[in-house]
Amino acid sequence: MVHKLARWLSVMTLLAPCLTLPQERHYFQTDFAADEFAGRRAKVFDKIGNDAIALIQGGSGVAGFSVFRQTNSFYYLCGLETPHAYLLLDGRNRSTSLYLPHRDAGRERSEGKTLSAEDAELVRTLTDVDRVRGVEFLSLDLVGTGLIRPPAPTLYTPFSPAETGADSRDELLRGQARVSSDPWDGRPSRESLLRQLLNARMPQFRIRDLSPILDAMRLIKSPKEIDVIRKSTQIAGLAIIEAMRSTRPGVYEYQLDAAAKYIFFLNGAMGEGYASIIGGGTNAWYGHYFRKTDPLKDGDLLLMDYAPDYHYYTSDVTRMWPVNGKFNKGQLQLYNFIVAYRDALFKYIQPGATSNEILDSAAKDMEKYLVAKTFAKPAYLKAVKAGLKFRGHFQHPVGMAVHDVGRVRGVKLQPGMVFTIDPMIWIPEEKLYVRIEDMAVVTSDGVENMSAFVPSKPDDIERTMAEKGIIQFRPPGISASEK
Repeated sequence: MVHKLARWLSVMTLLAPCLTLPQERHYFQTDFAADEFAGRRAKVFDKIGNDAIALIQGGSGVAGFSVFRQTNSFYYLCGLETPHAYLLLDGRNRSTSLYLPHRDAGRERSEGKTLSAEDAELVRTLTDVDRVRGVEFLSLDLVGTGLIRPPAPTLYTPFSPAETGADSRDELLRGQARVSSDPWDGRPSRESLLRQLLNARMPQFRIRDLSPILDAMRLIKSPKEIDVIRKSTQIAGLAIIEAMRSTRPGVYEYQLDAAAKYIFFLNGAMGEGYASIIGGGTNAWYGHYFRKTDPLKDGDLLLMDYAPDYHYYTSDVTRMWPVNGKFNKGQLQLYNFIVAYRDALFKYIQPGATSNEILDSAAKDMEKYLVAKTFAKPAYLKAVKAGLKFRGHFQHPVGMAVHDVGRVRGVKLQPGMVFTIDPMIWIPEEKLYVRIEDMAVVTSDGVENMSAFVPSKPDDIERTMAEKGIIQFRPPGISASEK
């Protein structure tokens, strides 16, 4: 028995480094230096003033085998990916405190290390915050911000719903509205619940919305942010190119989704920035078609709009191409108009310009373009003329969300703004919708099209489609008749 115990102790001694190593290694993002997060928090201090505090709630833990992803606003201010965390910015002394749960040793043995309150010194170094405490100290520290000796400071916290990956502010608000209208549900948002708790427990605070301040900050991307968005755009473009190569009549829409996801994960994406829009024929008519259940048909056009969630940033790229690999005459006339419109819009993007000025100038160019052009059907000419009046070709900001926060319409453009140019036309007589979408970033003296490398000219698309894609090299293992 003594010999068996000795052998067991010897084995455990040898294994101990292996057993503890995963818990000793910590993970923290590498895209942004700590001083960039500190600079963002300094801007918040400047906006709220020295008689206010700001409280930002991190993401809730996930159930089951889902992988946690931090909320965009919390990540934006400190980069930490620990669930159930809180960030307190005290404008009175411009200090920042992080409140973290305590170590869950059992979970770490299963999943690896999660930064916790016990890692205070390490977390301070990584994030450049002033103090790290257990989450149970948050209430006491809120009281200490000025409730004992009034007047109490104003407390800022985000009112808008937190984005956590494949979602955007607009869709989250619509989703919450649907929940509110369900008499058997009606749950308040997490942000609303936090305000209710603050009002109930500390009614002395005057609570104000931090979202507009954060939105304005997130609208102007730093050079490091643009680098990450550019990488996300490169991955999105490679995925669309792979889908072009893989397109054949009879291929299913969801199979192109699978080909794109392969490219996403092959290049380090966390997942998708939004549900893919992949529609053949009349399915493309629906702006956010998501079912992807139909086979592609010879003679149809296919629309694909897809981008990854890469290091908390996404992109937004759309292309259209013929399922059989060749544009017919009518398709080519419409598609060439869209490409020319895209080029005209990019021609006028520069700092100081507004969306209306850019749209007006591009529309004048396109009126000249149409002078010598003919179209296969009167409905096609009607559609392109209507397109000259449509204002939605200049679309939405892109960044940590695909429909990112902030405004790019009706304001003067500034370097660091990232948004989409999205020329489109509708032919209701045939339920035909044609558009492409590219990523614009305003530079100090003009604009960069981040997605220019993705084939958009008809000859380039047809040349790409002549190549074999991953679906041809690795066809599905189950035939359509077996599904």
